[in-house]
Amino acid sequence: GPCKMTAIWLIVIGLPPVLFWTSSRAASEKATGLGRALCERANVQWLDQSVHQVSLSIKRDERGRLAWRRVYRYEYSHGAEDRYSATITLLGMKAVGWTEPLRRD
Repeated sequence: GPCKMTAIWLIVIGLPPVLFWTSSRAASEKATGLGRALCERANVQWLDQSVHQVSLSIKRDERGRLAWRRVYRYEYSHGAEDRYSATITLLGMKAVGWTEPLRRD
């Protein structure tokens, strides 16, 4: 009946945005963990305790499948007066590139 069709359409229309949001959150959490680890390894202060997505596109992964390519920016500091930015690139859920923070000596 009409109620069954309405429910099916709600699922068809509503499920993709929910799946995209879920995968975006998971990717952001992965980038956050990597940003934190990179800052710890370089002995710099990780600022704002977060990453910010600056780019979103679709690319093929190493198996030829389409995947979301997300670029995140995070900021770090050597002290209270400087602020630098670096990036992390994920393809799907795999980190495929990043810029290391400049080490503090």
